[in-house]
Amino acid sequence: MRIYEAITEIMKLLFLACLDPKSGNHTTAERIRSYIESAGHTCELRHVEEFESSSDVANLVSQNPQFEGALAIHLFKAGRLLLDVQVPFGIIFGGTDINEDVKVETRRVVMEKVLQKARFAVAFTDKLKKEAELYLHSQSSKISVQPQGIETQAAEDFSWSEFLQKSEWHSENPQNVLVIIGPRIDPVLTDEVEAVVRRTAGVFLARERSQPELHAAMKRCFAVVNSSISEGMSAAILEAMDLGLPVVARDIPGNKAVVQHDITGLLYSSPQEFVRQSQRLLSDHELRRRVIRNGKVYVGKHHSLQQERETYRRLLDTLH
Repeated sequence: MRIYEAITEIMKLLFLACLDPKSGNHTTAERIRSYIESAGHTCELRHVEEFESSSDVANLVSQNPQFEGALAIHLFKAGRLLLDVQVPFGIIFGGTDINEDVKVETRRVVMEKVLQKARFAVAFTDKLKKEAELYLHSQSSKISVQPQGIETQAAEDFSWSEFLQKSEWHSENPQNVLVIIGPRIDPVLTDEVEAVVRRTAGVFLARERSQPELHAAMKRCFAVVNSSISEGMSAAILEAMDLGLPVVARDIPGNKAVVQHDITGLLYSSPQEFVRQSQRLLSDHELRRRVIRNGKVYVGKHHSLQQERETYRRLLDTLH
């Protein structure tokens, strides 16, 4: 494969995304920004919540010195803010836009307009591309498929003392616990989860961590669980595979795109099935070794940072 070389013209680019601290979207946006800047462009990354309307973004883009192009993650949340800009832009599907937002007609109409105006679009999986073509009537040639690139780096020291101390009362098996780590993005859902956790033995909530701290915490675990009901492409699953951890994931299209049951991980579709698959993983050592080995190989083969970098550099060239 030829390595993508020089970008012929340097641009000033605006990049819009949901930038909740230490969230998956934030991590993805920062990684893509690094590709843009390594190509010599100037890239200003901004949180969608800074803007009330597309006219606010249009005013920002037109300020001197003007932006010459734009990029956004999530067709509705960020893309709608680019409808009034007078510069070319590209869009990256977030997953929930194609999985959930298309079900709301008013949002679907907006998303279709965004996709029609975009110079290019990026989907993480072939399935997301096909669904975008189906629901948003997009030309196939406009959408590129580029899986997320993965690179893990765990911090050298990390302590579970805050959980181990709490789990002493969990008498049946104090080491068999579920730890949920992440930021409070949806306050209503967080309150519901906290209420359940307070009355459930062996389940704990933890505040968000930096990526190296999170990876260090993951390496101390027996397995990583994905319980999402909607996913575009779960970076947590891919990071777990790269770190050498087995994955137990809900059987939904986004997860099935990266987890092959009994080969690169385990899939479940109900609470009872989750328990059964987890028990298999605990008792079958050969199964655990197999999914770890295959998961590591899969990530190395299909989620290359170099390939992701080259794809975005090539697509940015179309904004000239």
